[in-house]
Amino acid sequence: MTAEQALIMIPCCVTTDKITVPNPDPVNPMFDRLLLTGAAGGLGRVLRPRLKAHCRVLRLSDIAEMAPAGAGEEVMPAPLQDKAAVMALLQGVQAVVHLGGVSTEHAFEDILGPNIVGTYHVYEAARVHGVRRVVFASSNHVTGFYRQSETIAPTQPKRPDGYYGLSKAFGEDLAQFYFDRWGIETVSLRIGSSFPEPVDRRMLATWLSYDDLERLVWAALTAPAVGHTVIYGMSDNVTTWWDNTPARHVGFRPRDSSEPFRAAAEARQPRIDPTQPAALYQGGAFVTRGPF
Repeated sequence: MTAEQALIMIPCCVTTDKITVPNPDPVNPMFDRLLLTGAAGGLGRVLRPRLKAHCRVLRLSDIAEMAPAGAGEEVMPAPLQDKAAVMALLQGVQAVVHLGGVSTEHAFEDILGPNIVGTYHVYEAARVHGVRRVVFASSNHVTGFYRQSETIAPTQPKRPDGYYGLSKAFGEDLAQFYFDRWGIETVSLRIGSSFPEPVDRRMLATWLSYDDLERLVWAALTAPAVGHTVIYGMSDNVTTWWDNTPARHVGFRPRDSSEPFRAAAEARQPRIDPTQPAALYQGGAFVTRGPF
């Protein structure tokens, strides 16, 4: 048996003295209470109504202003750097979709609190409260220093392209540690570029449609025995730099493609100098941002 096979051969229903996480009903899957962090962000706003359809109560958190709670929703603002607030946030939830934190390249000091300390708080609260499944919004920038001429798998070494990518690499390592030590399962989503449509040439390879984003998150929440699995978040694009074969057990099967938008994206962005770092590396412009 390989290490990867051993990783996924764990029970798909884990019971603690506080919470039992059931196998989702394949016909009408439903969680009692889900937590969505980063609910005020772009992807959080996309996922809010989509996740609500799959749970009795959707708990929403961010530090930015959120729309008021609707039926079956709880709004609980909480800074991720505040350990006590995050402890309260995870009490009573079955699973976490963790999108919260800084989502673009910034100075390390700006990223440290929300992305590094904050993600530790989420996992520590999950341990204390018996939460057994986390969906962690990682990033393709964990491997941004691979070249665009390469096709890589989630199992290859990390090569972050900035402080943001470095923080997500830490989050993935934290997820592995909390699985190895305490059995908390995580699917780390190395999200590409999730927008209504690809807006430049790079996104023809990295685009993840909103519908495929929902499919990815739901597969990550409900797949049995994931251990800690890393998967790239991309649609079924013709141009691709990533091979998700090692993560097929998650069950994500994208249905959309960037190809219908190719002509518009190429017309919108003239070809850039192929010797420039933004054209050489998968991280694009992130590889040259900073120092701050």
